[in-house]
Amino acid sequence: MHDWRDEDFAPFIAHTNTPAVMQWLGGVMDDETCGKMADKLRGWSEGYGHTFWAVERKDDGGHLAGEILGFCGLKRADLPNGPQGDFEIGWRLREDAWGKGYAREAAEASLAAAFATYEAPHVVALTVIENTASWGLMERLGMKRRADLDFVLEPNERFGRERIIVYTITREDWERQA
Repeated sequence: MHDWRDEDFAPFIAHTNTPAVMQWLGGVMDDETCGKMADKLRGWSEGYGHTFWAVERKDDGGHLAGEILGFCGLKRADLPNGPQGDFEIGWRLREDAWGKGYAREAAEASLAAAFATYEAPHVVALTVIENTASWGLMERLGMKRRADLDFVLEPNERFGRERIIVYTITREDWERQA
């Protein structure tokens, strides 16, 4: 994982702004929304020292090393009605990278950064109940469902009214399993 470089955005958008990848994320984004997302990724890095970092393929013998697979990392939770200001972990990987362990490896590194580098007391993760792959990974990471923190995302230009489910992991729980 690394901070975003200008040349990372075009392949990231080409491979992750697809109907399959964006199914639970508000659907395929238009060019304006893609530009706003790039600005947010850079802004989080500048403002907090962390972001959803670019994930690239390592040299695995069969694929091009350095190829952008998606993102994974940390931001500050900011969705209306949801947790505010908490460290939030998130990921988005291209479809041909699913099921190969990349998301888990990147998420484990992101949790390590949250607790060891940024001294987070806990980390949240957000998704919709239908996104079983995402909350399945949350559980494999040792995160626990916190139904008491679930919230409804108010409709906007990309999302309808959706129930967002929340998972968390505390520093103590992370240290116990590390």
